[in-house]
Amino acid sequence: MMTNVADVNGIRLAYGTAGDHGAPPVVLLHGRGFDHTDWEAVAGGLAGAWRVLAPDLRGHGRSEWPGSYRLEAMRDDVIGLLEGLGTPATLIGHSLGGLVACLVAQERPAMVGRLILEDVPAPWPAGVQVPERPEGALPYDWEMVEQTTRQRRDPDPAWLDGLAAITAPTLALAGGPASHIPQTDVTELAARIPGARLVTVGGGHEIHGNRPEEFLAAVTAFLSS
Repeated sequence: MMTNVADVNGIRLAYGTAGDHGAPPVVLLHGRGFDHTDWEAVAGGLAGAWRVLAPDLRGHGRSEWPGSYRLEAMRDDVIGLLEGLGTPATLIGHSLGGLVACLVAQERPAMVGRLILEDVPAPWPAGVQVPERPEGALPYDWEMVEQTTRQRRDPDPAWLDGLAAITAPTLALAGGPASHIPQTDVTELAARIPGARLVTVGGGHEIHGNRPEEFLAAVTAFLSS
């Protein structure tokens, strides 16, 4: 992917691109602690039919590390990127990126043509603790980990209630028993989004990295249907 930079929502946002500029857009939102390069195993497979955009969420990779990492701010960053497209996009979100994608679909339904959520749990209170910081330099801001952990522990109830208002056709992909995410939480997320399909691909939490061919098969079948 080629790397680009845009000024969005008051910060500098880096994003990777691939595919024909005139093709329908697919926006890939990575999980916590990763960046747009995490999608390299599947970006090429998508770029044949779609225009791929993959931002580094704030506090990650080459995007700005502003010190404020509420999911609502990440949502608004993505909305700012989508505003520049001029056409509804497919959002594919993994883990944290999937929660952000849900918030975008709730806030700006006209911007989201389709929604694909990869091993994303229902956004209800989770019994998580801030982990111990690894030693050395990190490719993400540790404050982001602290703040997003606190939000997962005590999320805004509107996130869960808002799932019922999502209008985009939705595919939820589950990582199966190898995932550290409780699969009942993934099932609950899909059950709360009207008309959502749930498909268990397996491969653990990072389906697109561990089983890229199966991931692409499920995604392209959904987008082509």
